[in-house]
Amino acid sequence: MTERRPTKAELAAAYGRKVPDLIAPHLSVLFCGINPSLYSAAIRHHFGRPGNRFWPTLYASGFTDRLLKPWEEKVLLENRLGVTNLVSRATTAAAELTAEELRFGRKSLQRKILRYRPRCLAVLGIGAYRLAFDAPGATVGIQSELLGNTVVWVLPNPSGLNANHQLPDLAKAFSALREFVTTGQREG
Repeated sequence: MTERRPTKAELAAAYGRKVPDLIAPHLSVLFCGINPSLYSAAIRHHFGRPGNRFWPTLYASGFTDRLLKPWEEKVLLENRLGVTNLVSRATTAAAELTAEELRFGRKSLQRKILRYRPRCLAVLGIGAYRLAFDAPGATVGIQSELLGNTVVWVLPNPSGLNANHQLPDLAKAFSALREFVTTGQREG
């Protein structure tokens, strides 16, 4: 399969659409984005926008042995990795989401966690995590709160719009999670 960029009309039609979860029981890590972009919803694959650094970060941090394309996302399940979102509806930008939507998304996410029981939940976005989980002082890394028996991590948002973190920073943060999943120990 090759990438076909969605048209402006397809992007506009994707507003509010969902991208199906990529999930299975007993994953090592369930990555949780904030919500799908219009681009991702139009192509129906997670982290689909060309400038999103999720796929390069997974590769750079050792979660995958090659750089995957969004339409190859099912390979993640073979590596016991999955993807979901706090809020399922696609928007132009995550800033369009309300605090109420993020809090409601946490409740939905908790139900998924209790059903599928991943070892770790990795929330991709500190601001969204702070709002959704009512944790204003949270920092990147492992959190003290568990969801059921699932360890919760916060990682920087890999969106190309997040200029606060470049690929080497993202890879380092994701590598700490990979190290924990692999050995049960935190790096450093």
